[in-house]
Amino acid sequence: MTGAATAFPGASAPRMHEHAPRMDFACRPGCGACCIAPSIATPFLGMPRGKRAGERCVHLDSANLCALFGHPDRPRFCADLRAEPAMCGDSDAEAMAILERLERDTRP
Repeated sequence: MTGAATAFPGASAPRMHEHAPRMDFACRPGCGACCIAPSIATPFLGMPRGKRAGERCVHLDSANLCALFGHPDRPRFCADLRAEPAMCGDSDAEAMAILERLERDTRP
């Protein structure tokens, strides 16, 4: 597994400074970048070895929506992740590029 779950923006408590995430920023339905690009080191339902960076989560449906959203079995990494402009960019493709770069930059 690569990367650390807390290395992604929004994975921890919001930073309170001039570049703090907008609290009104919403996830783009159907993007799915945060369910593909990052690694998840801990095992979770359906992925007993965790998830490798770039691997599509088994719970990402055909519309690129999380089938575990709001479910208690959703990985903590996912539940803690918050969409924000610095992570999501202006398009699905930009979100994927940003998250892939963050994953590479945070490898141990």
